[in-house]
Amino acid sequence: MSIFRLFYVIFIALKYGLDEFFNSKIIKIIQFFLAPIRFRQSQKNRGERLRVALEKLGPIFVKFGQMLSTRRDLLPIDIADELAKLQDKVPPFDFKEVKRIIEQTYRTTLSKQFIEFNQQPEASASVAQVHFAKLLTGQEVAVKILRPNIQNQVKKDIKLLTWVAIIIQKIWSDGKRLKPVEVVAEFAKHTDSELNLLLEAGHCSHLGENFNDKKLLIVPSVYWDHCHENIMVMERMDGIPISNISLLKKNKVDIPLLAKNGVEIFFTQVFRDGFFHADMHPGNIQVRKDGKYIALDFGIMGSLNEEDKKYLARNFVCFFKRDYRGVAEVHVESGWVPPETSVDEFENAIRSVCEPIFDKPLKEISFGKLLIRLFQTSRQFNMEVQPQLTMLQKTLLNVEGLGRDLDPDLDLWKTARPFLESWLKKETGPKKIFKNIKKDIPNIINILPEIPTLLRNLKQSNAININIKKDLDSTQKALEKMKIFIIILFIIIFSLFLF
Repeated sequence: MSIFRLFYVIFIALKYGLDEFFNSKIIKIIQFFLAPIRFRQSQKNRGERLRVALEKLGPIFVKFGQMLSTRRDLLPIDIADELAKLQDKVPPFDFKEVKRIIEQTYRTTLSKQFIEFNQQPEASASVAQVHFAKLLTGQEVAVKILRPNIQNQVKKDIKLLTWVAIIIQKIWSDGKRLKPVEVVAEFAKHTDSELNLLLEAGHCSHLGENFNDKKLLIVPSVYWDHCHENIMVMERMDGIPISNISLLKKNKVDIPLLAKNGVEIFFTQVFRDGFFHADMHPGNIQVRKDGKYIALDFGIMGSLNEEDKKYLARNFVCFFKRDYRGVAEVHVESGWVPPETSVDEFENAIRSVCEPIFDKPLKEISFGKLLIRLFQTSRQFNMEVQPQLTMLQKTLLNVEGLGRDLDPDLDLWKTARPFLESWLKKETGPKKIFKNIKKDIPNIINILPEIPTLLRNLKQSNAININIKKDLDSTQKALEKMKIFIIILFIIIFSLFLF
């Protein structure tokens, strides 16, 4: 970590009066001694000063601020709203560097790799920029290139952020509750995946396979032979930015249907696939002239396991039915809150959050903000931070914001409820049960050879009447396996007559 970089961070923090965020004796002592060199810009509010300071500190701090803006369960609303204004646009790096990186990576000249290459970048972000080009085979492609030396810069700044987070956690009264070290670690994990474009190409390919019918969502194809850790080559997309509503209307795109399809795409990713695009801001989404969505930039993706999907779906359905006890029970069952949590008390706390909201018309209810308030309430009951739910919360807020920008009358609840209820019904229905049984057949077959030995152990145990816990446990397991096997065998035989 550069000592000069640290001093520069301290200088910027003082210049924009960021020391006011911390209320401790150590900070007051520092403020006293540094009073002559403080440059507080009092005309700006605290959120604006924080945003400007992060912009001054460079792209990695900007990206960190963007990530922080999604943690509305941790931040005051005014700060989260201001950080959400951070733009993911930074000055592009020179084409000479682009050419050098390409020729060094491919070990050949640019002209032998591409017959056309637009020197002007189409987009420039904090860790990479995109150029349009044409392969020797004639395909039009988008070429994403990591910034020069970005890995070293990111490592140094994250190391510095971690060091600052450790200090903040020790000197700030809210440090332990807000867990700044864990927040930085979460940020570092996502940044690592963005710094390897082969991983991003894999994310893109995975999402494309999930939506290979291309009915609602178009995902660009990946040209794997041209991809490296610092270069990703994918199909060039021709779409309208989703934020350009006037152009969408000019092309006769059905805007209300577009908003509804966006909600369906999100819940399909989450509950059908358990793999979702977790950076769905307007810059990463386009719309084809036929009204189909185009997904771009796959550096940040979220995932959920089967248990998470089941509990989330149950949570949402309970919300729709205003079944607050059901929500409380799901949180306890899932382990999101400690098992000793009083369901009655937790139910009452959830009711106090949700009931005032339900008095409003459904279309005026923010699903994302409701989820945030629920997480804030759950924290009072020692709910552990769930990283996968944080990603989901961020994405849900993005989807809801985009949907309502497109159609102010969008009722997210009404749109989502049939999908969730149908999905939950399928997950607990007979077809799903039979599917799981078929998946477990190899395990069942593996159990079969063990049955004679287990029965022999059982017989010997009964004969000599040995009361050893280990043997009893083994015997009980044997009986359970036999019962399960017999039941499953009958189900399989019975299913042959049904299907």
